[in-house]
Amino acid sequence: MTTKQIAKTALEAVLDRKGMDVQLLHVTELTSLADYYILCTGTSNTQLRAIADAVEEAMTKTYGLEPKSVEGYRSASWILQDYGSVIVHAFKEDARQFYSLERLWADAEKIDVEAFLKSEDTSEEA
Repeated sequence: MTTKQIAKTALEAVLDRKGMDVQLLHVTELTSLADYYILCTGTSNTQLRAIADAVEEAMTKTYGLEPKSVEGYRSASWILQDYGSVIVHAFKEDARQFYSLERLWADAEKIDVEAFLKSEDTSEEA
C-alpha cells in the first residue's frame, strides 16, 4: 500500500458520505507530519461522524489501518483522523472558516481530487 492509495481510499469514503468542498493538499515538502491533508465540510454533527466512520471503516477493511489518533469526534465540529501519511479533516462550515487550514497551508500543492482519484499511478510521488 502506498500513501497515494491510502489517500484515494480516504477520499472515496469522504465523497461516499457526501463530504462537500473536498480538497486535497500535498504537504510533503512543508511538514513531516503527513504527505496529504484531506479537507471537507459537512452540514451536521451526524454527517461529520458518518464521514469519519466511513473513512475508518474503509481504512480498516482495505489496509487493516487504525487511526493513530482521532480528535473532535464527540463534539463533531471538526473531526481529525491521523493515518500517519494522510490526515483527514472534516469540518462544519463555521469551524472550517474559523480555522482556515487552506490559508494556513497556502503553500501546499492543491491537487485536483477527480484527477487524483482517476490516476492509475500509485507511486509515492504526487
